Amino acid sequence: MRIITELKRNFLRAGILIAAAVLLGGCGGKSENTASLSSEQESDRPKIGLVFDSFVIERWERDRDIFTSTAKDLGADVIVGNANGDISEQKTLIRHMIDSDVDVLVIVATDCGSLSDEVADAHKAGIKVISYDRLIQNADTDLYITFDNEAVGRYMAEAINDALPDGGTYVKLNGSSVDNNVTLVNEGFDAVIHDNIRLLDSCYCDNWDDSVAYSYLTEHPEYVEKANAYMCGNDAIAGQVVRVLAEQKKAGSVTVTGQDADLDACQRIVEGTQTVTVYKPIEKLAEQTADIAVQMAKGASPDTTETIHDGTYDVPYIAIKPVKVTKDNMDSTVIDSGFHMKEDVYLHAQSDENVSYSS
Repeated sequence: MRIITELKRNFLRAGILIAAAVLLGGCGGKSENTASLSSEQESDRPKIGLVFDSFVIERWERDRDIFTSTAKDLGADVIVGNANGDISEQKTLIRHMIDSDVDVLVIVATDCGSLSDEVADAHKAGIKVISYDRLIQNADTDLYITFDNEAVGRYMAEAINDALPDGGTYVKLNGSSVDNNVTLVNEGFDAVIHDNIRLLDSCYCDNWDDSVAYSYLTEHPEYVEKANAYMCGNDAIAGQVVRVLAEQKKAGSVTVTGQDADLDACQRIVEGTQTVTVYKPIEKLAEQTADIAVQMAKGASPDTTETIHDGTYDVPYIAIKPVKVTKDNMDSTVIDSGFHMKEDVYLHAQSDENVSYSS
């Protein structure tokens, strides 16, 4: 794998164009970078660069597929780049796309505070830039579109408040320290969590590496012993917490929160080992962003009056409302929306109709 990755980087340095995403729609690899341009592209079609942090988090492949399919249907070509969690790689990908004369850049930032120079260079080249899901700071991007991350934090706090009406203790296991969404989620959480529920400690899982959460808790067994709840940055981190709790025969007796509505998290919720996840309708985000990107490529401006401060500038802002998902509303939210199939969610549990899906 290391050799393959190095070859891919060499291809980039040699100036070979990044692959058109129309060829990636069915790909499921989590570490691919791309190295050729589709012959189907036409010079008069809008060209959009879509640059991901990585595909470590389950949802990003879904974002990619929906975005590229929607943009293609709207008459645009999409070039996809995957930085594999490496900010230097992401900067290289962005600069290469600038040199390739894309019309619009859509970026899921690896480090929200390190891309202002690349955004400035894109603007100098006449390229519009969209901060996708994560706000690029101090950069004056042309749009920030995401989910309401403060609401995500509020929903997590509400779940812990409901579980611990008489007070208790909790641990925070955050995502990446350089992801501005983590800050926003914490702001929402801290504004709602009850005063009688005490924070024991917190840590960050840089690059959204959920294994950090497992190592942290195994190195701090006192928190596993004392904590009544865990605020987890996403469902993958929540899964590592449940793993530790299961090893200590405590799974199901402690409140665990997460976000993204990953399939295994939804399974844990109906099984009773995770309390809540926050479902973010990715289809809506990816489709709306693709539509806006195509319109921007044609000279239009985002249709929003809302703004958010990126540290220096007020950036046009669109926030999509997420949904709090528990065992009680799993069917009416995640399943009825088609995000996951019922037989998959209830694979190891029984549905309300007492029908087993384990066979």
